[in-house]
Amino acid sequence: MTNAAPKFSIRRAGVDDAPLVADIATRTFVETFGHLYPPEDLQAFVLDSYSVEKQTVILSHPDYAIFLLERDGAAVGHAAAGPCGLPHPDVAAGDGELKRLYVLREAQNGGWGARLFDTVLEWLQRDGPRTLWIGVWSENFGAQRFYGRYGFEQVGHYDFIVGDTRDHEFILRRDAVVSG
Repeated sequence: MTNAAPKFSIRRAGVDDAPLVADIATRTFVETFGHLYPPEDLQAFVLDSYSVEKQTVILSHPDYAIFLLERDGAAVGHAAAGPCGLPHPDVAAGDGELKRLYVLREAQNGGWGARLFDTVLEWLQRDGPRTLWIGVWSENFGAQRFYGRYGFEQVGHYDFIVGDTRDHEFILRRDAVVSG
């Protein structure tokens, strides 16, 4: 008997995937950042931000997309994107934002996070080049290096609030990239 290599795939989530999106969003956020917050603040945040109801609304909206990274049919990561909502004076109508990109530790370091990001970038630029934005925790140096390789540069900052905790976040921007 041979051990088959795991099969990874990326697909756009649909409205029926809202419970799955709520679950993987909660698991990845808690795994990545749960240690930073008091338990009651963390619980209130994920119950609000990653509720099935909220994911249903997002998945129903044509201007937003969530992509699932699956390994052997089970979600191990996700990415969400839509119109930019970051608090920066240069944000313009039509700008896009990567809102979330998380992969469980068990599925990292195989290149699939980059493939997931490439998928989101392609979706964000489906109607042509446009300015793209990302909010990233100021102490997430790995993510900052990753986004830097794609041409994103720090242009501002803001507070990301989880209960009574205020995280210092950087705002990254990449101007519209025209190929050719």
